[in-house]
Amino acid sequence: MNERELVEKARSGDFKAFTALINAHSNKIYALARRLSGNDQDAEDIVQDTFLKAIDKIDQFRGEASFGTWLYSIALNEGKSLLAKQKRADLKPIEDYLPSNTAQELHDVSHLKLFDWKDPHEVFEDGELRKVLDEAIDELPYEYRVAFLLRYHEELSIKEIAGIIGESVAATKSRVLRARLALRDRLSGVFEEQYG
Repeated sequence: MNERELVEKARSGDFKAFTALINAHSNKIYALARRLSGNDQDAEDIVQDTFLKAIDKIDQFRGEASFGTWLYSIALNEGKSLLAKQKRADLKPIEDYLPSNTAQELHDVSHLKLFDWKDPHEVFEDGELRKVLDEAIDELPYEYRVAFLLRYHEELSIKEIAGIIGESVAATKSRVLRARLALRDRLSGVFEEQYG
């Protein structure tokens, strides 16, 4: 049975169909929730709230995106809500992590003194450096962390991410770029110290 058929059955109250939909995406939703929250307990709360909301709102799923993308959207909202409740929303602005504050300076990287290291996506796969990168990602402000994780961890397209977070494609590209620049700047000193 394909996803569309499962959604139709779930809409008509077939709990087995809904369970099949959830089971197909539960590992990815948990992994995203874990990355967003930083701990197992909050991740489990986010996942539980996501699935409960999905049950309640299944009739509102329009099918314009995949069911998994719809679940990501719910999980992101639940994660944001949980983090706001925990008052983790008062993180430093992204500009504090960036090497510059103006758009022109962001595009002119010749003045930056960055250690030459791999792209964050490649480093993400490297087990030795994974912990360092995980900690740096966790320090990013929520909206930049979400954009980075959806692009490089979940490997969604910019267009898919834009739909999930409710931003334009241009704004989403900017968030991903800024997250990458912030991570590069934040980690360059660590890598220079360890490998320079």
